Amino acid sequence: MTEGAAPRGERLQKYLAARGWGSRRALEQWIAAGQIRINGRAASLGDRVVPGDRITMERRRLRVPADAEPARRIIAYNKPEGELVSRFDPEGRPTVFSRLPGLKKGRWVAVGRLDLNTSGLLLLTTDGELANRLMHPVAAVEREYAVRVLGAVEPALLQCLRAGIELEDGPGRFERIQEAGGQGANRWFHVVITEGRNREVRRLWEAVGARVSRLIRLRFGPVSLSRRLARGRWRELEAGERAALLAVAGLPPEAAAAEPVKRARRSYGTKARQR
Repeated sequence: MTEGAAPRGERLQKYLAARGWGSRRALEQWIAAGQIRINGRAASLGDRVVPGDRITMERRRLRVPADAEPARRIIAYNKPEGELVSRFDPEGRPTVFSRLPGLKKGRWVAVGRLDLNTSGLLLLTTDGELANRLMHPVAAVEREYAVRVLGAVEPALLQCLRAGIELEDGPGRFERIQEAGGQGANRWFHVVITEGRNREVRRLWEAVGARVSRLIRLRFGPVSLSRRLARGRWRELEAGERAALLAVAGLPPEAAAAEPVKRARRSYGTKARQR
């Protein structure tokens, strides 16, 4: 933004958060530390961006386009086991981003992660602010998983998992546990957590001596994994799902025009281009 210009445009930290550069709080800290520049000068916390501005932070560069920004997109992806939630892997293993639809502008931001051996629902969006809000611990968004456990699990152990167990990064617990059947030595449970800590579901079971042989995410907040969505496929969220997700994140509702175009025709795609 030109120095001395009247305040207009969008605040710098809000603009960058929506594009996946980080949370607003982190961006404000980086701005205060002089790590972000606009048009070659150090940015200030009150700065707003306008079309044509050039923004840099270390090796990251962004030019504010003159045309309208694309509508927010949110998709659900059914992640198979063996895929990484990472853009690149030095070992050459497959990543979820190779399966996603291409974007003319912006990039896909994953709402949390699933580890290599966990499958199921993964949400991705082009709105970094939405992703950051959904992942923030204060939001306490529910994540529901189907867990297959090897061996018998005594009622006392289930009670421990509900009450809470001390892990290496702090206490953790399941908000709810429901038995879901099984055969032989394998038993299925549905569990709900409200944090997104690394491998938390597996670590909780391991803490009581149980071995997880399969883990599938079934739900993230108000969005559930559809049985129609095959592994390795994605779909655009429906209007009702989008509205519910924005409400959980504390963001204002969308105008009707924000509904993704050609949603029905591309709702179950596998188009693979760099995001």
